[in-house]
Parts: sequence; structure tokens; C-alpha cells
Amino acid sequence: MTSLTTEILVIGGGSTGVGIARDAALRGFKTILLDRSDLATGTTGRYHGLLHSGGRYVVKDPVSAKECIEENVILRRIAADCIEDTGGLFVETEHDDPSYAAEFVAGCKKAGIPVEEWTVAQTLKREPRLNPRIRRSFWVPDAAIDSWKTVWANARDVQAHGGQVLPYHKIIRLIRENDTVKGALALNTRTGEEVTIHADFTLNASGAWAGQIAEMAGLKVTVLAGKGIMIAMNHRLTQMVVNRLKRPADGDILVPIRTVCVIGTTDVRVPDPDHWPIEAEEVQFMLEEGEKLVPGFREARALRVWGGVRPLYQPPTLGNVSDTRDVSRTYTLLDHPQTDGVQGFLTMTGGKFTTYRQMAEVAMDAACRYLKTERPCTTATQALPDSVEQKFYWLGARLAHREKDLHGDQLICECELITRQRLLEAFQQKGADLDDIRRTVRLGMGPCQGGFCIYRAAGLSHQAQFSDSQTTNHALLRFLQERWKGVQPLMWGDQLRQARLDDWIFQGILDVEHLPMNDRREATNNPSQSSAVHGHSS
Repeated sequence: MTSLTTEILVIGGGSTGVGIARDAALRGFKTILLDRSDLATGTTGRYHGLLHSGGRYVVKDPVSAKECIEENVILRRIAADCIEDTGGLFVETEHDDPSYAAEFVAGCKKAGIPVEEWTVAQTLKREPRLNPRIRRSFWVPDAAIDSWKTVWANARDVQAHGGQVLPYHKIIRLIRENDTVKGALALNTRTGEEVTIHADFTLNASGAWAGQIAEMAGLKVTVLAGKGIMIAMNHRLTQMVVNRLKRPADGDILVPIRTVCVIGTTDVRVPDPDHWPIEAEEVQFMLEEGEKLVPGFREARALRVWGGVRPLYQPPTLGNVSDTRDVSRTYTLLDHPQTDGVQGFLTMTGGKFTTYRQMAEVAMDAACRYLKTERPCTTATQALPDSVEQKFYWLGARLAHREKDLHGDQLICECELITRQRLLEAFQQKGADLDDIRRTVRLGMGPCQGGFCIYRAAGLSHQAQFSDSQTTNHALLRFLQERWKGVQPLMWGDQLRQARLDDWIFQGILDVEHLPMNDRREATNNPSQSSAVHGHSS
């Protein structure tokens, strides 16, 4: 058994967790971050990729709206390399209540969100695929943000400041002595080794699973899991983020992210954040709603469907919740030393990806008070690695880099322009797990969903001796099973033809399921565990 000692222990490797870990490390604390899986594989890695302006919440949840615009400005400064500055539109369709526009504009002004009305002609000139029957349109500073890239940039900065980032470490129990939490016992799920971490202070940032972690400390924290599904389309049907001009509802937003366009999302309470279905009715409803914004949306090629669960904190005073959209999207810091008499332990839950940095600052300010030290937060001014020059990501970046040397390195993934050298670097950084590699470089996230490139990548992993043949075969099978989960609900048109071709390669030519491997697992058809297509969901 390994034993580690630290000042700050952070549980949860999503945006909130890595944000807290970075904040702690930059304040000079010895810091360790744990997650039961790879980083950003929970809620953070399963959303549509929107950097909120706050416009979506100005009427129903103005506190959350104000938090979003404050952090929108900061993230553009410190995480520019992760952001595409698309801009956003709120458009009123013939299905929407005309009276909402006045409430929306007033709410934006009150929250401090820049808003500008565009004419219908101006809107259609920028977004010609939008429904020509739209009646009004308002611009706001929405954008697209790569959640995986943001999380890894935070994690690298933690390591650069002396912290440790330990993915695939599952919490077995918290170490509680009398009324004080003093760390945790974790299991390295890759090696089977137990690791004891002794910590001066422990922060629970495990999102929808925060209640489960708090229970290990003898505390009751109710976090509702609000399931939302999203569908990635084959190409960008809009170049700007487009919202319906109405109160937030299902299927009312389009987000262009990287090479695809994502429609989202639903909001359904589920009892278990780890197990839940994606229903055929949900998929059809989303496509029908997309049609109201972009005529012909149903005929466009849908690549993949996935889902994630929002962590929605339910305070004891709230009572029973029938509709999770009624739960505030703002964040909550649970001060267990003050409210429960349990020292050395805080829970940060709720909130949104856009507000992760602010959540981290609030959590670490509280931790500093209990540790009786004054160390200022610098995360609002100190840029993340790769964002120091404050240059936004742009869609053609990978192609432009490739075109500098057309006869150079071999392409492994043609859809995402991933070269052999880039893949070797990813294997060096992340190991041989192909699903981890997918999140790093977007391997297998184009139209074939890995049907071609994944075999080349698996062969390269073995050839470069990052894994033996049986381990490679097992990683290949697991990758293809996971891709299948998100494709299965979309079996029609071009995607059905693609899936049939992929299946023929998988079974008819290579017979992947019967390759020799040392840890055979059966495929499952539960799409709730799928990963997102663009990197904001799995």
C-alpha cells in the first residue's frame, strides 16, 4: 500500500475539481487530485460545449446569469486557446411567445450581459440555414469551449506547480477521526493497489456523485441527477450558437463545436447518475425541435447521441422537485464545519462549466479560512498553458497546420486530421487506452466513429510497444463497443450505411470480438455510458 501526504485533497476530476486543484496549487498548497476514471469523463465531458453568456438564464435564474457573464469574460482571457468566439443568437420562431423578448432584454441589461437586436435580414445573412420565418433576433456573447482541453490545461498547470493528478483512483472511504476528515483511502483501478492520502483539508467536487462522497463522511447531501441528451450532427448547420428566444426547454439550442453541430438538451431527473437510458422518443423529439430552427434538420446526418447528468443541489428547504428545470443552476458551497460540525471537509456542487473557476475560488477561499492562512487567488489573471497569447481557437487550425507540409507525416485519422506523430505523442502522455486517447486528440469522432482510424491507431500502439497484442485487442474492442452505444439510436440514412460498413469490417473481416485478449468483456447496449462526440460529452 502506498501512503501520500498533502495539504489539499480534491475529489473529482471534472471542471470544478481541476479548477479547485489549480487554484490550490497556484496559492502554494501541496495538492493532490483524484478521480475514479480519466479526467472529464463525467458531467464535464458530456455536455454540448457552450460557454454561457448567461442569456439563457436571465429571466428564470438571474443569479446564475450574472455568474455566467462574469466568468465568460474571465475565461476568454485565461483560456482563449480552448474557446471559439462564435457569438450567440436568441431567435424568436413562430412557435415562441412574442412577449418574452422584452423580459429577455431587460434581464440581460440587469445582469450586465451585452445584448444587441439584429434584423431578420442581418441574421439570415450570417446564418442562412435558419428558419426564414423567425421574427426577432438578439446577439449575445455566447461561445463554444472545449471542455476536455480546458480540464487538461488546468491539470497540467496543477502539475507544473508541484501538484499530483491521479486519474483512475476510486475512493473506497474517507478517513474520519472523531469530527475531522483527514484524507481518503483510494484504489488504483489500473493496478489494484490501495493508496492512503493523508490531507489537512479535503474538498468534495464530485458533481452528481457528491452525495455519495459526502455520505462516506457521515453527511447527507442531496444532489439531483438531471439527465440531458445531445445529438451531434455531421457538420456545422450554424456557425453561431443559436438559442430559441423563450424560457429554457428541451431541444432549444444549437452549438457549433469543432467540426460538428450539437443540439441539446433534455432535462429529466434520474435516480442513478451512473445508469440511465436514452429513449428513442427523446431522440425524435430533439430532431423535431431542431427542424423549428433549421428547416431540413431531420434530413441532416446525425452522427451520435449521448447524455450526461447535471449535478443539481437540493437544499433541505426545497422539498420535493417534480421538474429539474425548476432547480437553480447556481453553485452551492456546503460548509460542513459550520453546518454539520465536521472539520476539514467542504462540498462544492451545482453550477455550470462556465462558472468552474469562480466555484474553485470560493471553495479555496473557504479552505484558507479554516486553515488560518491568507493566500490570494490568482486564477482570474493567470492564463492557462497554451492560452498565454490570448488567441482564440479557430475552426481551420488543424487543416492550416497540416497544409504547411502536405507530404509530411502520415494521417491516421482523416476526419480529425490526426497524424502519426501526434498520436504517438498522445500515447506517450496518456498510455495505451484508446478511449483516453480519443478524448485527447478526438480520435474516432468523425463520421466513421472510429470505423477506420481506430484499427490504424491500435496497430500503431502495438507497433510502438505501448501495449502488448492482447491488451491492444482488448482496448480496441472496448473502444468500438463504446462508439456503438452512441450510434445505435441513429440507425437510418447515411449513418445506417456507415454503421453497416463498420460492422462488416468489425465482424466480417477482422472478427474483433474473437481476437485473443486477456480481459474479455461483453458489449452492452446501454447508451447512457456513451462518450460524447465533440468532446463535451462522450
